[in-house]
Amino acid sequence: MKIVATLGPASTDKKVILELFKAGADVFRINMSHTSHEELVELRKTIRGIEEDLRRPIGILVDLQGPKLRIGDFANGGIDLKSGDFFKLDRKQTPGDQNRVQLPHPEIFESVAIGDQLLLDDGKLRLQVSKVPSANFDGIEAKVLVGGHLSSRKGISLPDTLLPVSAMTDKDREDLAFAAELGVDWVALSFVQRAEDVIAAREIVGDRTALMSKIEKPSAIEDLDRVLEFSNGLMVARGDLGVELPVEKVPGLQKKIIRAARAAGKPVVIATQMLESMITSPLPTRAEVNDVATAVFDGADAVMLSAESAVGKYPVEAVKTMDRVAYEVEQDPAYDSLIHAEEAIPRATGADAISAAAHTVANTLNVAVIICYTSTGSTGLRVARERPEQPVLALTPIPDTARRLAIVWGLDCGLTGDPTDLDDMVERACRIAYEMKFAKQGDQVIITAGVPLGTPGSTNMLRVARVGKNGTVLHKGVKA
Repeated sequence: MKIVATLGPASTDKKVILELFKAGADVFRINMSHTSHEELVELRKTIRGIEEDLRRPIGILVDLQGPKLRIGDFANGGIDLKSGDFFKLDRKQTPGDQNRVQLPHPEIFESVAIGDQLLLDDGKLRLQVSKVPSANFDGIEAKVLVGGHLSSRKGISLPDTLLPVSAMTDKDREDLAFAAELGVDWVALSFVQRAEDVIAAREIVGDRTALMSKIEKPSAIEDLDRVLEFSNGLMVARGDLGVELPVEKVPGLQKKIIRAARAAGKPVVIATQMLESMITSPLPTRAEVNDVATAVFDGADAVMLSAESAVGKYPVEAVKTMDRVAYEVEQDPAYDSLIHAEEAIPRATGADAISAAAHTVANTLNVAVIICYTSTGSTGLRVARERPEQPVLALTPIPDTARRLAIVWGLDCGLTGDPTDLDDMVERACRIAYEMKFAKQGDQVIITAGVPLGTPGSTNMLRVARVGKNGTVLHKGVKA
């Protein structure tokens, strides 16, 4: 299990970032809702400096702000709505009162239908549309289902409405292009509604960065297969998902999304309020520990800390706690059977067959480590999808590949040049596994690669070797 730690006021100092990494963080998230381009440049420089000092690849994930839909201002700062009241949202640029408020988003007026729900202030207030714009009516009328206090500029969500807007604002497009040019490893797209949102982002960045779609809209779940097809990974953003859907549906959807991502061989991150109490407390609640454990048992690639590491009092302790919980779960006797309760079916390709075979052979021979040579990262993703009991060492000559794979379940990444031939490949693999303490003298290892060497996506070889003294090759095994 990997850990994503969000950087913020409590954790932008180089010393703290180093402590977070040593505590167990694998990827650092930078939230563009609170970060300027200049600050992003400095944070990237700091992380890359730590990476160079430790000679370990570290992933950087930039999270785009996404569109923010909000109501206008009230003359008195706010009002109280009661269940059964009728309330109007209109285009008038005047302060709101007990009966109405401005809604400065014309796309909502164009798309909303009678019966659609309107959720205000993170879902605390719930309204249902009873009248839509027409020749005789200039706004949206809604009946209050769940009332409460509503103040100026609160957010509005429309779980039943597919809005004709991009998941990216002009700011998001600028941030996306800047992040890709800067060389970050992942960009998370907020409020994805459909696959076309991901395609639009891909047109901006090409292959310069990996795209992670945040699943926080019901429409994204309805189009999940296509969203996943065009994304490099998914994030289950449970906060907004729990606002737009009944909260009791979120656990089942979390499992569904994890299964879909794993079947596709793409990483999935579970986010929002994992250890929320550790913002102010040095210890988590038992419910939070169980929540993290559930994500691990479900087979997620990574879990994410947000405010806990960004603004909390105990950022390093939060990472250490998450790391301990994940480790303990993975040692549980029930973990293996649960993680393989629903096996990912390999696709009908040679590369998928070799990766599945590596898992089987590794269990049969009880090898110390599975080593995969990968240029694009696809081989590492295929091996990780099998969730083998053995550690997986991904070797690549490309630093960007190693950094992107830092978020993937079970993968430890190492940099190495392209082998000159098959013998050199085996010798390098054994030596690096020995030096990184994945194997000791006498251990057997499995090596997967593509022949001809250095050809992306051509994994077609599996080899078993035995580690000799000081990481030499005692027995090179048989090619499969």
